[in-house]
Amino acid sequence: MNPLRISPMPLGRALVAAPSRWAVTTSAFQPWHFAQPFSSSSCSLFANSQNPLSSKSSKSATSFQNQVPSPIPLVPDVATFLSVIGRNMKQHTAKFPSWEALFTLTSTQLRELGIEPARDRRYLLSWIQRFRDGRFGIAGDFQFVRNGVAELRVSESVDPENPLVVRKFVLNVPVPPEAQTAAEGEAAAEGGEGEALAAENAPAEVNQDYDLNAQPVRIHGYRVVGAKAIAGPYALPLKNQAGSRVTVVEGMWEHKRGRKIDGGERRRAEVRFKRQVAERRAARESFGA
Repeated sequence: MNPLRISPMPLGRALVAAPSRWAVTTSAFQPWHFAQPFSSSSCSLFANSQNPLSSKSSKSATSFQNQVPSPIPLVPDVATFLSVIGRNMKQHTAKFPSWEALFTLTSTQLRELGIEPARDRRYLLSWIQRFRDGRFGIAGDFQFVRNGVAELRVSESVDPENPLVVRKFVLNVPVPPEAQTAAEGEAAAEGGEGEALAAENAPAEVNQDYDLNAQPVRIHGYRVVGAKAIAGPYALPLKNQAGSRVTVVEGMWEHKRGRKIDGGERRRAEVRFKRQVAERRAARESFGA
């Protein structure tokens, strides 16, 4: 037998020989909540590590929901906002004392104010959130609006790469005071139909602080037809093809409700079948007579 050969030690004798090293090794692989007793201090530490995050997230969510956006030139006040979204929401104008109140009241508070039925509250809250997100309706990107009246002009530019191509764009230009007077005169001549909402609900000095020599801005939702005609929602042509005028009217941002035709989707086939049976019976009776 080779005297230099070392025989392996049995496992039991190894544990007895070095118990302290085995204890260190096993404790290193134990989870902390098994290695140490679960005390009140660890519980408080766990609670303190969780509550700040939850409170911070709840505060950020609340601040986001209560964010009050700034008015836009087309919608400068509560009365105009409730009018343009339609569905007769302007009847609740007196229930909102300020712009901030409109964007901070909850659904429960709206119910206490008497905004019924519930679908009207949902519709109002959906438009409030859309306004927060900057998702406006038509003419929401107008920058020059005077008392509910905006004017549009056609701009032409030559393509630098191809001089034969002329591109046309629709621009929103500053509205002079005489244009506002002319718009009010036309509305009065038509018996009040199409009258600007801001002229009814807002003071005369609303949206008159912009520079008449300011740079016109390009807008969306309107296009040039032919030489100088402007096509788009609520665009009325001016004299001598000088451009178009857009007046704020009630319901211009309204989402129309669906209409039930022949009893709605579920009963439509039944209603139409009964109608056809009645028509055929009437036709047979008239032919026999």
